[in-house]
Amino acid sequence: MRMLVTGFDPFGGEVLNPAWEAVKLLPDRIGNHTVDKLEIPTVFNKSKDLVESKLQNETYDIVIAIGQAGGRFEITPERIGINIDDARIPDNEGQQPIDKKIQRDGETAYFSNLPVKRMTEAMKAQGVPASLSHSAGTFVCNHILYQLGYLHEQKFPNIKFGFIHVPFIPEQVVHKANQPSMSLDTIVKGLTAAIEVAFDSDEDIKIALGSTH
Repeated sequence: MRMLVTGFDPFGGEVLNPAWEAVKLLPDRIGNHTVDKLEIPTVFNKSKDLVESKLQNETYDIVIAIGQAGGRFEITPERIGINIDDARIPDNEGQQPIDKKIQRDGETAYFSNLPVKRMTEAMKAQGVPASLSHSAGTFVCNHILYQLGYLHEQKFPNIKFGFIHVPFIPEQVVHKANQPSMSLDTIVKGLTAAIEVAFDSDEDIKIALGSTH
């Protein structure tokens, strides 16, 4: 099997993004499976367009996007992306808002079709703090998760898709009081465990998990 893992570039004045820093350190192969990596911009529309172009030119079984969630203590697979893409959203890296009317024919929301609960438990089994999230926010992270669901529905019905948020890494919080962080090595360890499950498990476990913060 073949997986595409994306990581966002730095945004909001940061000089790095732990999402992309971690993705770069992921192994290129896990078992008999291939892991390809792609940096995407933290920009509405441009991020989706880059991923869609990659999917049109390469064949993947799974796509997982990784993003930064400053303030979270754990790695958090996201369960759902909501449709806010038919509203006025910022373009050009947050500059002048313009009407986009993206995919008005899409669903209200798309649930990840990955075994997100099993992935969460696999990270915890490796000693990595993790929890399932039911809110990917309203920024580009939610946008790309929703758009992956739309692409799955409309163009790539055979792919599995999902999104995982990671915390700040320590060097990002040196001048941020009372902000949690996680070492890059631990993030990579957790993501690797989650990816292994995504490759090897089709059905999720039926247990109560979930965080909305």
